[in-house]
Amino acid sequence: MKNRFDGKVVVVTGAAQGIGRGVALGAAAEGGKVLFVDRADFVAEVAAEAPGGRGGENAAGFVADLETYEGARSAMAFAVEKFGGIDILINGVGGAIRMRPYAEFEPEQIDAEIRRSLMPTLYACHAVLPHLLARGGGTIVNVSSNATRGIRRVPYSAAKGGVNALTTALAMEYAEHNIRVVASAPGGTKAPPRRIQRNAAGDSEQEKIWMNEAVQQVTDSSFFKRYGSLDEQVAPILFLASEEAGYITGVVLPVAGGDNG
Repeated sequence: MKNRFDGKVVVVTGAAQGIGRGVALGAAAEGGKVLFVDRADFVAEVAAEAPGGRGGENAAGFVADLETYEGARSAMAFAVEKFGGIDILINGVGGAIRMRPYAEFEPEQIDAEIRRSLMPTLYACHAVLPHLLARGGGTIVNVSSNATRGIRRVPYSAAKGGVNALTTALAMEYAEHNIRVVASAPGGTKAPPRRIQRNAAGDSEQEKIWMNEAVQQVTDSSFFKRYGSLDEQVAPILFLASEEAGYITGVVLPVAGGDNG
């Protein structure tokens, strides 16, 4: 598709790597003015790859820790200052930190999973609402997961279940203000090696075994018996964010090869 985001200001969180990076670059390629938000300082390098990104006219990077409310608030404020408003928010921050049986999680590790995969979306949705209301409407796309059913990542699954509930409840509450809220629920996705690892402490040999068990479950649960590609995840998200999906709200779209979670 071409130019689906002409005249639109798009904020993409988690834009430095993976699905978020692909979504942000895709929205920019289709004419959007895009703010690439991430806590990784190389997010500005990624934004510079976008059309109009080198000079910052149509794309810019912004470093923020979205596990804090101030990070979310400051990102939205910068987008408004830079581009004059916000039309679309795509929440891409999240990802399991550890893979292990639930009984093996320490309490602080449970908290960390919730902070990583629920709070950034919860905070960003709240922080963007005043700007969407000022615009007379807009769209929020949350990147959830089909891992609401899966093994070795129960806290992450619970966080993504929260994202799903947030999506449906917020859509119902703000439809009267012309705000759509939808979600994509990716399954296992092949991606280039991460520049910042999901678990900064590294995985033990036992954790690697548990990780392989989770990977096998995800593969076996897909009807196609494979992981999806980044392009196969990016395209549905851009569709949901576009006006082509203008009568779709309050839904979570599984993009997981038949494993709906």
